Amino acid sequence: MFRPLNPKHVFLCFLISFAFFIDPSSLQRLDDAKKKQMREKVREMFYHAYDNYMTYAFPHDELKPLTKSFTDSLSELGNLKLEHLPTDYSGSAVTLVESLSSLAILGNKTEFEKGIHWLSENLTFDIDARVNLFECNIRLLGGLISAHLLAIDPTNRLIQGSYNNQLLRLSEDLGKRFLPAFETPTGLPYAWINLKNGVMENETTETSTSGCGSLILEMGALSRLTGDPRFESAALRALRQLWRMRSSLDLLGTTLDVVTGKWLEYSSSIGAGVDSFYEYLLKAYILFGKEDYWRMFRSAYLASQKYFRHGPWYHEANMWSGKPTYWQLTSLQAFWPGLQVLVGDIAAANSSHREFFHVWERFGVLPERYLLDHQMIHPTEKYYPLRPELAESTFYLYQATKDPWYLDVGETMVKSLNLYTKVAGGFASVRDVTTMQLEDHQHSFFLAETCKYLYLLFDDSFVAKRNYIFTTEGHPIQVMSSWHEKLPESYFSGNWTFSKSGAWESRASALSMQVCPSIAPNSRRPEQHRESACHVPDEKMDHRCWSNKECGVDATTCRQRSCSGVGFCGLWNPL
Repeated sequence: MFRPLNPKHVFLCFLISFAFFIDPSSLQRLDDAKKKQMREKVREMFYHAYDNYMTYAFPHDELKPLTKSFTDSLSELGNLKLEHLPTDYSGSAVTLVESLSSLAILGNKTEFEKGIHWLSENLTFDIDARVNLFECNIRLLGGLISAHLLAIDPTNRLIQGSYNNQLLRLSEDLGKRFLPAFETPTGLPYAWINLKNGVMENETTETSTSGCGSLILEMGALSRLTGDPRFESAALRALRQLWRMRSSLDLLGTTLDVVTGKWLEYSSSIGAGVDSFYEYLLKAYILFGKEDYWRMFRSAYLASQKYFRHGPWYHEANMWSGKPTYWQLTSLQAFWPGLQVLVGDIAAANSSHREFFHVWERFGVLPERYLLDHQMIHPTEKYYPLRPELAESTFYLYQATKDPWYLDVGETMVKSLNLYTKVAGGFASVRDVTTMQLEDHQHSFFLAETCKYLYLLFDDSFVAKRNYIFTTEGHPIQVMSSWHEKLPESYFSGNWTFSKSGAWESRASALSMQVCPSIAPNSRRPEQHRESACHVPDEKMDHRCWSNKECGVDATTCRQRSCSGVGFCGLWNPL
């Protein structure tokens, strides 16, 4: 039984003195110079992608950078068979909506305000288009809500003219169009909804765990902002029903039937089809303070460590037996170290992040699926669609540790993206990482997440002002006391203050209180390759244990780890 840890409360790792090798002030100056240089490179990346979208694709959904054209992808997202595509749909400016919060973080008030005005006057959801509920929720609804909250925040002063909650009204209209999807015997929503006509006749009843269990942040925020409880109630009912369907091992499968409530795919994991379910349980607890969310997350997290984790890797397992099913890494799993930072499991986050980065270095980018048991790329999933998850975890780990090794990781990623994916018309997805053949698609999440997390890695001034959670699509939502049913105890101490506006603020970033050194062995030259002092391998690679002596020393705190009641190693704080 464990209490959640805010990363700022995790113990400082012991500083290891290498003063006789490196002048610390010289390293600090180098890191500051690197951060400034890399921040500008990421800024250039964002605007190269954004400007080309606005020139060649806007107001359509996404850019095709190789042909400098567009794709109206809202109704295509997740629609592998391209069924029921509208004939007269001319786009919902998805990339513009996704870019608003990034524009705010980059400090571009002019473009942020111009985008809001265009959307206010032109965007409509009264369209005969069948869309994926999950994708529409995290991209459009999440993007609109986040931009609305940024627009009304007086400390940002992003709007110079008048703003009359236009984005909130658009969000409410979209949320109401989601509600018919939840009218099922189980309360689990259909994966697809027609924005104008509701659930279509003979609609598929299959959905994923992520698809019906990752709606609570956006729909919960919408209820808090509008006073209409229907959105949060629908998302919460679905989440609770999904949790009731878990196995006795606290594992959930990948796909299920929303009408019968039966599982269709029993393989469980932290990757595709399940990933954001874990993420939203913890982030909903942070945002809304409901103890139910923490209890669910704690049980699910412990189960993931027991049944999926093998050293630094996470394989898949049967939800009923816990036995391994697939030994594979999927690129979506790279979000996991970032989530572990939020719960305070820094050493485990360090370990798995290192392995993801090794795969990135091997191929130049991160392949969609890598077979761990064969040490090879999946033969049919060799692509890299500019995904953000590794950049996201790198940002979180740097914020938690202030270890400059993560700046080196970010620099490597920026160089790779510019070398392999930058083209005259934007940034293109990689079709095959073994040949670096490109695909004519620039996903909206490249601007919403990949560029944003890389920028925040090198310039964290945005997160230093206020405490935010980021949705699974990278849209910031401010943590406010008025939204909490019961404030988590961890918010009462440390560097937290309560403002007159009712917002929880900190004098420093909520993730910035850890310090870990980096080392450059046997060198007085700080520009040489650095090795992180936090990356200490675990003594038992499978993490199973019978006694404390098998667990070794924690890489973050240098404290002896202990063997938990369910048989794996860690630093535990009993309730």
